[in-house]
Amino acid sequence: MTLQDILTLDCTQCAVPASSKKRILEQICLLAAEKIGSSASDLLESILNREKMGSTGIGNGIAIPHGRLSNTDKAMAVLLTTEQAIDFDAIDNKAVDIFICLFVPQNSTQEHLNTLQSIAKLFSDRKTAKQVRKCTNNQQLFNFIQQTN
Repeated sequence: MTLQDILTLDCTQCAVPASSKKRILEQICLLAAEKIGSSASDLLESILNREKMGSTGIGNGIAIPHGRLSNTDKAMAVLLTTEQAIDFDAIDNKAVDIFICLFVPQNSTQEHLNTLQSIAKLFSDRKTAKQVRKCTNNQQLFNFIQQTN
């Protein structure tokens, strides 16, 4: 499964104001909760549990926080860019301004890994991150992701 398969326009936001790792994760979870039909606090707990194992900041200003959910059978993604990059304990110690959050069903381990791999591959191309950073509104950001391979 690819990011294009699980990202919707209403879960895509550009230039979000955020001041901390916890605040951006809370915003992501509030946005996703409406779509999934889960509580934002349950989503946040799932993501924070994963972050305790190590930061999902993959470098180059990009993070892929993710969590598993027991009350859904469908994967979904949230894509946010922030006005200012924030400290996220990324592996390269650089601040993060692109967040691709993934929520997957508890029992979809292989699908989860494949989707994470496809997102990491998409954003391993620095041109992709550069174009994402140039987007000025939600629709433009969503359209760009839908057009990438």
